[in-house]
Parts: sequence; structure tokens; C-alpha cells
Amino acid sequence: MNFEEAKVKVAQLTEELNYHNDRYYNHDDPVISDYEYDALLRDLENLEADFPQLLSPSSPTQRVGGSRGEKFSPVTHTVPMESLHDSFSHDEIRDFDRKVREVIPHPVYVVEPKFDGLSVSCEYRNGVFVRGSTRGDGTVGEDVTENLMTIKSLPKRLADAPAFLEVRGEVYMSVATFERIVSEQENNGEKPFKNPRNAAAGSLRQKDARITARRNLDIFVFNIQAVEGMSFTTHTQTLDYLTELGFPTAYYHSFDNIDEVLGEIERIDAHRGDLPCDIDGAVVKVNNLSDRITLGSTAKFPRWAEAYKYPPEEKETELLDIEINVGRTGALTPVGVFKPILLAGTTVSRATLHNEDFIRERDIHIGDTVLVRKAGEIIPEVLSVSKHAEHGEEFRFPAFCPSCGSKIIREEGEAAARCTNTDCPAQLLRHLIHFVSRDAMDIDGLGPAVLEQLLSVGMIKSFSDLYRLEAEPLSQLDRMGMKSAQNLIDAIEKSKHAEIYRLVYALGIRHIGEKAAKLLCEHFLSVENLFTATVDEICEIDGYGTIMAEAVADYFSLDATRALIDELKALGVEMKPLEKQEKEGVFLGKTFVLTGTLPTMSRKEASALIEQNGGKTSSSVSKKTDYVLAGEDAGSKLTKAQSLGVTVISEEELLSMLQ
Repeated sequence: MNFEEAKVKVAQLTEELNYHNDRYYNHDDPVISDYEYDALLRDLENLEADFPQLLSPSSPTQRVGGSRGEKFSPVTHTVPMESLHDSFSHDEIRDFDRKVREVIPHPVYVVEPKFDGLSVSCEYRNGVFVRGSTRGDGTVGEDVTENLMTIKSLPKRLADAPAFLEVRGEVYMSVATFERIVSEQENNGEKPFKNPRNAAAGSLRQKDARITARRNLDIFVFNIQAVEGMSFTTHTQTLDYLTELGFPTAYYHSFDNIDEVLGEIERIDAHRGDLPCDIDGAVVKVNNLSDRITLGSTAKFPRWAEAYKYPPEEKETELLDIEINVGRTGALTPVGVFKPILLAGTTVSRATLHNEDFIRERDIHIGDTVLVRKAGEIIPEVLSVSKHAEHGEEFRFPAFCPSCGSKIIREEGEAAARCTNTDCPAQLLRHLIHFVSRDAMDIDGLGPAVLEQLLSVGMIKSFSDLYRLEAEPLSQLDRMGMKSAQNLIDAIEKSKHAEIYRLVYALGIRHIGEKAAKLLCEHFLSVENLFTATVDEICEIDGYGTIMAEAVADYFSLDATRALIDELKALGVEMKPLEKQEKEGVFLGKTFVLTGTLPTMSRKEASALIEQNGGKTSSSVSKKTDYVLAGEDAGSKLTKAQSLGVTVISEEELLSMLQ
């Protein structure tokens, strides 16, 4: 490759890596795997090594990938929170050892697991936790003290502590918690987290610490950043001291030769499936702290540490069958059943095949040998067909629901096929989970496990049956007891007074989310009015299109819906009609569409501000839209607004309009 070709390639890689850094660090929503990202970064490093004149101080190879977000106050780190250089082979670890020995003839190394979470700094004064912050760009991070306070394993007070102590740790989400949350998200028809790292990062960077608390995060502390009145000579001494203070710390072993280091890396890899959390590699660190000072750091990495990254494990297996799962909205999801294989420490035998198109595009037949990987080391996924079976069986999507026998439809433009029967038994559990969820009827204590028990023993068969439950029979359920049963009855009783839009949202009408339910109830005021609403009348609501209007009209035209509403009323669910609110404010009569990431507030906060001042918000841009409030990564809504000539404003301009 000549210089001009290298120049073009470096520019392309820089742009691509900057984009992926932004998705990973600032949005907690990566679009490629860590392994694919590391491969791109390595390509750029190699090009910069071959053509040093193309190396820029702003290159992704020279700086930590994140930046300080705008949701939280900035924190300038007294001690920079550096990143680590990655190795992908034993030869590269040996090369790291050779470079260290050129400066330190007889180093001792400490090997620890590399946790895949969000790096944070925690500060203590006189033993009291006073501030916590994210790494950000390594120099300036975000103040997330309130959210870190919700992590039970992080000590809030230390006994016999120094006057000041700053430690560095990794916030993570356990595999068990991640799988539970993803299951709930899938049952509720929500977009599930991609992997535990992004789930942890997104949870820690919530504006509302109550959401963080519900996510059950954890932490490992692995370094002392700064300390007053104490001194240490080795890293292992600091780890032992942190353990004595009550911090959760990782296990470690020390070695004086590189062969044993490599053996420990392989041992950690072999046992990482035994850990409660996700790790993506091992870290090799020089143990002596004065040796670290001698070795120093580059602009981005310490020269005294190296991360070994494990490649994603992929294995071949025989596809034995394809089963169909029916979700809350009636969507049919094909699931591949294959001969059990050991992946990332656990035995897996099932993986989603997403939809009919996924199977057809990859030409997957029952009996084929397929390549399976654990996405994010957690969720199994079928990548491709490795070998077609000689007499493989072509899979055909069913024409009728495997649960209730109702007709299956696939609407134009949709990837999912659906069962048309709203009373389908397979959908009932997921409907109930949605009905009791926080944004719907908010019945605390009615989790999926309890609902499943209630269904299995025949205590409930519909939404209305929830309001017939009594404490005594409930107390007989596994792990319930009378006190828990009474708390549950109290929560059910409280839900009877929920706002009417919450009930409409809880009913699980297709295409109707929480906001759409609120708009519907603000327009029609009562459930009774919805029974007589026509598609044209519903379409008058700004933000509603024909598909949404038809879904509402169809649902409220059913005799079963009328019967359900009558039952709920008889059981005490209030359904109080809304009073017609005379809106006022500077945005009266104006419709806004929000898109992208705003500098200082979430879109939900901005929507509330607009509505408090008389305006309306919509999810889609049309000629009726007055303003599009656009932030970073605005996307297709911004493009459509520009094509229609709709006024585009920034957050700053929105606030100026209020003044």
C-alpha cells in the first residue's frame, strides 16, 4: 500500500472508529461486537506504524473513546483514568513482556480477569463515600454519585479509612440479572439490551436513580487511584488493603515469568463461565508500583499493563428442530433447537432465528450444521449454515397458531408473522406481565414468576381475575406467605385508582404505547367514548395514523373488550373520565417532533416541558408538524423535516422560545 492509499484508509478507519466509539461510550448502544471493533483499531494502529506521518494526536489510537455526556455534571479526574492496550495472541503478550524487560529486568506480573462493564472512580473522605464519576474521556467524566449509591456492594462508609481515598472499579450487571431483564423486555415487546456491559452502562447513566436501583448493578474495585497518609510498594498490597476495607475485589495471581502468565490467561478463559458476570479477557500488570512510574504511559495507555482479549467463541452443531414461540403481541418467533454445545462456559441448545426472512436468507434447513456464537458472551445466536444436510428438511412457517389454532397473518412491510387471536393462551402470560408493569397498572410484587404460578394453579385466566384474588389463597403459593400476600392485595387495590390512560396502555392494544394511550384518553376523555370512536375520528389526533387508528377501533369494537371493561368496572377499577383541560402557554396549538440526543435533557424531559407550556409532541414528522427539536444523531426525522420545510430548532432555541 502506497502513502496515498494509506492516507485514504486511515481517514476511513478514523471516521468509522469515531462513530463506533460514540455508539459504545456515549449511547451504550454498539452496532458491532467488541472483537470487530478491536480488529478495526488494530488495522489503524498498523497503518500508523507503517506511515508515522499519518499519526494524529486526535487519532482513536491515541485517546480514550468516550466523552463526557451532558446529562450529568462534569468531574475532572485528579488521576487520569487510562485505557489499556489490547493483545489478541500469546506472541503479543510476549512482545509486551520483552518491552517491559528492556526497562525492568526482573518484573513480577499480576494477572486479573478483565471485567466487561463501565469504569468508574469512587472518592471517600474520612471513610465516607462523597463522589463517584464515570471515566468519560479519561480526563473529564460524569458525576454519577447518586446512581452509584444504589449499588449495594459498594461500601458507603469505611472503617479505619485514610483522610482521602480514591479507588477505581468496574460497574457490571450479573448474568442472572441481565437474563431476567432481557426476558422482561422481550415479554413486554421492548427492545432488549444487547449485552451486560451496555445494560450496566445504560443503567448507571440514568437521570432517575430509581431506575438504576431496579437494575441491581454490582461493582468490582481493582485499583487505588489516590490515597492520603499511606504508601504501598506493590499492586497486590493495594488489592489486599481494598479487600480489608470491605471493597469487592477480583481474584489475582502473581508470576515472575511470562509462560506462567500465559498459563493463567488460559486458566481464566477456561473458567470464565463459572463467574457471576461477563469478562472479555485478562489483564497483565506490573506489580511493583515504582516500576510502573519508571515505565510510564503513552498518550492513551500505561506501558506497565496489557489486556489480553478473548475471541468470541463459535462452535458448529446440528440443527435438530425449529420451534415457534408466540409473544405478547402475537408475534411468532422461530427458535432453533440444536445438539447441546458448551459456549463461554455454559451448555446451550437453543437460539433465536428471529423471523421467517432470517431463515430464508441463510437457507437454513432442519438437519443442517450451523455455526453458533454467544452474542456478548450471553445470548446464543445462529450465525450461518456451515454445511447443508444431504436430506435437510425445509422449514415452513405455520399458517395457524401452534398455541390456539387461529389464523396467522403477516402484514405488508413487517418481518414478523402474528397470531390474530387476542385470547391466545400463549400470549396471556406476556399480556399479564405487561398489564401489571410499572408504566401500566403498576402492581408491585406481581412479577413473571408469581404470574406464572397463578396461571399454573388456575387462580387467574384474564386481567379481571387479578382483581378477584384474595390474601389467604395467595399465601399458599411458593415463597409467598401471608404478609407478602397482603402486600400484593394492597398493590392490586391501589392500581384500581390508576389514571385512565394507564389502563388503556395496560390493555396491550397493538401499536399503542404509553404516550399514544395518553393522547387517546386526552382526546376522548373516557373509555365509553372509545367504544364509539371511528377510525376517522381517531386519526384527528396529532401523531395518529391510519394503522394506529384502525388498531384502536378494531380493539374497542370487540364484544370481548366490552365484556372485559364491564368486568373491571364491576370489580372496582375506577376508569375516571379525564376532565377537559384548557391548555395555555407559549406553545399552545404547536406540534413538536423530537429526534436525536439533546445536550442537557432527555427527550422525555423535553416533551414534558413542551406539554407543560401548551404544546403537543408527536412521534412522526408530517406537514402538520410545527417544529422538529433535533439533537445529535437526528437521523431520518430530521431529513424528512428538511424535505417538508418544517422548522428545525435546537434545545437552546427551544429554551429561548420559552423565555
